[in-house]
Amino acid sequence: MRPKKLKLFAMNPVIVMLGLISLFTDLSSNMIVPILPLYLTTVLHVQVQSIGIIEGIAESTASILKLFSGMLIDRLGKYKLMMLVGYGLSNLTKPLFTFSGTWGQVLIIRFLDRIGKGIRTSPRDALIADSTTKEERGRAFGFRRSMDALGATLGPLIAFGILAVSTNNYRLVFWLSVIPGVIAVLLIILFLKENPHKVKEKRAKMPTLGFKDLNRRFIWFTIISSLFMIGNFSDAFLVLRAQDVGIFPALIPLAFFSFNLCTTLFSMPVGILSDRLGRRPVLISGFFIFAAIYFGFGMVNSQTGIWILFILYGFYYAFIEGIQKAYIADIVPEGLRGTAMGTYNALTGLAALPASILAGYLWQTFGSTVAFSTSSVLAILAALLFIFFRI
Repeated sequence: MRPKKLKLFAMNPVIVMLGLISLFTDLSSNMIVPILPLYLTTVLHVQVQSIGIIEGIAESTASILKLFSGMLIDRLGKYKLMMLVGYGLSNLTKPLFTFSGTWGQVLIIRFLDRIGKGIRTSPRDALIADSTTKEERGRAFGFRRSMDALGATLGPLIAFGILAVSTNNYRLVFWLSVIPGVIAVLLIILFLKENPHKVKEKRAKMPTLGFKDLNRRFIWFTIISSLFMIGNFSDAFLVLRAQDVGIFPALIPLAFFSFNLCTTLFSMPVGILSDRLGRRPVLISGFFIFAAIYFGFGMVNSQTGIWILFILYGFYYAFIEGIQKAYIADIVPEGLRGTAMGTYNALTGLAALPASILAGYLWQTFGSTVAFSTSSVLAILAALLFIFFRI
């Protein structure tokens, strides 16, 4: 029996609550993410290549844990417990940035934060998939993504305000980011409800590691998406690109505000579009949008151009992020969705390590134009493979 639906966007309470949890979590995280590269380069005097290593290791760590957390959720069905551990760990580590004095310490903190993300992501995605039908799944994932983006929109805006009134006091931002993180954890504890029937069903079978029980469409989609992700390096490099063209550091959080606002406005409409037209055309469009935008980042040298590209970058997130998860939920059996989400998140996320290291190397050796152009080519190749294999 499906839970009684709320009037908000005609979705059940689970989806609404997951959206609110994502909102506060990303508000907290994105008070830090846009300014962390600036903190590393201006305060700790870290080289660009080292930032690539930090981001690559951090994201790859999260990716490996997403695989195992996905398998566990298919076995145990303890959505709430695993999400509480993951969100709790990430939010407990944020104050530690205040005490960091070397790039190695920042790496350790980011490592711990990403462990939390690795634990929570697959249970959250599986819970959304198991709480919706195919006809409403794009809207549900789109809503969750739009709330995520709304938090990511407000986070940089708040960080900008703090930096502006505190004369670039990065450590004050780190401290204050704890508040929305704590709210997210309290929402999980007090208001997130599980379906006991689903929990019982999950205990029936222990999935195996890898692609053994997953179909051909899922395998090819994961491979192609992993290729795309090798070119999708950390957004930290977008911050450095904005700095290169002369955008004042305190204004860079507003660039994140602009693209996240775009994602907030379009994620749910694009999700509904995918429910009506299908996931494939939306995803293919997203790959081409990304390719065009990254090519632009490599070629444009004006501040106005960078601001426009940041806004357009929000369309990429709207067309890709939530739709990928909805597509996976469509093509794999219900009892294996946690494993599928974990496998997909793990393999595509593992590509973040070579992606960020490659970007750092290309940037430092050949310049930013080569780094961004390489990403653009890989995105176009991924789109063409998606079309060719008709998965």
